[in-house]
Amino acid sequence: MSDEQPSKTPEKKPLSPVIKFAILVTAVAVVAVFAFGRNTITDQSPVAGTSPVLPAIEIGGPFDLVDHTGKAVTQDDYKGKFLLVFFGYTFCPDVCPTNLSIVSDALEIMTPEEKEKVQPLFISVDPERDTVELLQEYVTLFHPQMVGLTGTTENIAKVARSYRAFYAKAKESGGDEDYLVDHSATTYLMGPKGEFLTTFSHASDPELVAKGVKKFLSQ
Repeated sequence: MSDEQPSKTPEKKPLSPVIKFAILVTAVAVVAVFAFGRNTITDQSPVAGTSPVLPAIEIGGPFDLVDHTGKAVTQDDYKGKFLLVFFGYTFCPDVCPTNLSIVSDALEIMTPEEKEKVQPLFISVDPERDTVELLQEYVTLFHPQMVGLTGTTENIAKVARSYRAFYAKAKESGGDEDYLVDHSATTYLMGPKGEFLTTFSHASDPELVAKGVKKFLSQ
């Protein structure tokens, strides 16, 4: 692991132009997804009565990855759980720590019974640097339930495509070992049968996330 790895402290920092670009791309993708009938939960959304389930483009799908303990996993390992899925990387300077902290705080707002039904997944979009060992060190900084997932470049690309998640190495962001990755900043909520339920935008309030998840847990 590089001695110059960015701090993992989950504090909000000013967003760099690269990260702002990633968030813009995410916003465009979310608008496209929900033009088909689903809405992102935001601070203005009536969470208690969010939009009805309507036909939408496919979000999510099967995957073949490795978790932060070195265990090979597929989507079937999380069957029966509500998944909070976020794509990012451990060297991310601000967006990833912010959103993972929000997910962690949202889990702590839930009751033990509710929390047991939810599995947060952090899927690395930087498999070249995000080893199993590094993921294990990273995800444990946020919440004991957090699972980090990595895999081959091909398998990461496949799962990202299935979620309509964007990522790419940022141009002119550093050398071979010191680079940034532009990536989506959306957190996806998936149902216990693998069905797509909704998304939460970047830097959503933890109370909002908890309330949104609880809505689906109670159905």
